Formats: sequence, C-alpha cells, structure tokens
Amino acid sequence: MQENVTGMVLKSSPIGEYDKRIVLLTKEYGKISAFAKGARKQDSPLLACSQPFTFGKFAVFRGRHSFHINAAAVQNYFTGLRSDLDGVYYAYYFCEIADYFAAENIDGLEMLILLYQSLRALGLPSLDNHLIRYIVELKMLAINGEMPRVFQCVCCGSKEELSYFSIQKQGVFCKSCGEDTKDIRISEAAVFTLQKIINTECKSLFTFAVSGQVLEELRNVIGNYWKNRVDKVFHSIGIWEEAEKGLL
Repeated sequence: MQENVTGMVLKSSPIGEYDKRIVLLTKEYGKISAFAKGARKQDSPLLACSQPFTFGKFAVFRGRHSFHINAAAVQNYFTGLRSDLDGVYYAYYFCEIADYFAAENIDGLEMLILLYQSLRALGLPSLDNHLIRYIVELKMLAINGEMPRVFQCVCCGSKEELSYFSIQKQGVFCKSCGEDTKDIRISEAAVFTLQKIINTECKSLFTFAVSGQVLEELRNVIGNYWKNRVDKVFHSIGIWEEAEKGLL
C-alpha cells in the first residue's frame, strides 16, 4: 500500500546500473532506507529528489525489507546552499549526524525540524556557521537524552554563579564547588547559551548570535563534550576542518 511520508534525504548511493538506495529521515518512521528505481537515468522523475538535502513529501510503498519511492513532491532543494562550499560541508555533516542518531520506527519530527532549520540557517549571513554547528551538536545530544546538566551545580544544586564546566561530571559547577578543580572556566553568558539551546524548540533555535568570546567557549565546552559522548569520526567535517587549516 502506498503512503506519503515527509522527510529529507540524508544520503544516497548507486545500486546496480540505474537505481539508487536512499536514506531518508522521516517524520513518521524516523530513519528509513528506500530504493529509487531508475533514479540514475537522466530522464528519471526521481533523479533530482534523490539528492542529499532534498526535503519534501515522498510517495513510498513498503516492500519486504525496505521502502520503495514512487514519486516525490519536493519542497526545498536548498539550491542556494549547494553553491557555498563551507555550507555544503556543514550540511553533509549535519546529515551524517542525523544518520548516526536516528533510528527506524521512531517519531522523527523533532530531529527532522532540527536538520531542516539548520540547513536554512546555513544560508543566513547573520549567523556564524560555527555557532550553527555547536547548536546542532548540543541539540542533537539533547534530543537523544544525552545533554549535560547546565541548569544547576552538579555538586550542590545551586543555580547561582555557575562558573565551571566538567566533561567528566557532564555538567556545570558553581563558583564555590568548582574553584579548586581544573575544569573548564565558563562565563555566565555561555552558560545561558547552553541552557537556551537545550530549552528552545528546534523551530526557533537559529534566531540569535553570540560574541566571539562566547563562541570560543561553546567550541571548547560543546566540542569536548561531543568528543566524550560520540564515538564516531564524521567524514565530512573532517575534510572541512583540514581545508580550513589550509592543509588541502
């Protein structure tokens, strides 16, 4: 039986001479694999909709082991993003993250909104791509139930003077509890930003900017926390980081 699902193409790969295997993040079923028959033919109606970052409604039917795509009504190709090399690397990275965290037969709405809004944000000149990255990384961990404790001291429970972040303890310490530690020193503005990312709905996340100092603090805190929680090397961001260092 055919049905319509709302989703985004995370990745695609060739199958046989003319077909493609698509990985979709969907609102209805989480992450699914789907075959697009003939999608590699130049005259195929599925050619364009089988590209990464494509968002829309997909007409699918369920086979014995996977879904099959019959048609698609594309709502956004993110064509502007595709001409920006930095944006493309980040977009592939966000899709890799979604592919890593998503699972089959779950409600994928929140993760799908985060992915969609992050790709939209990459096209906004007012937002730093590094900030978008840190928001996505922390929010994806939060969706997965792995966010740090940033609303009160993990030692005494105080909500005042939160001044240190501990990777090992996975949260913040107040000034009194953390002053004798070697944990990361963090400003009030950075703590507020961490709280804002975790508390804000995905559809409203990419609406603020931060100072250069706070951005550096986010890089230090979220970057190290991410490495501690995620045991995977993401190919796309690795290429971008090497390019940014001028090694490519």
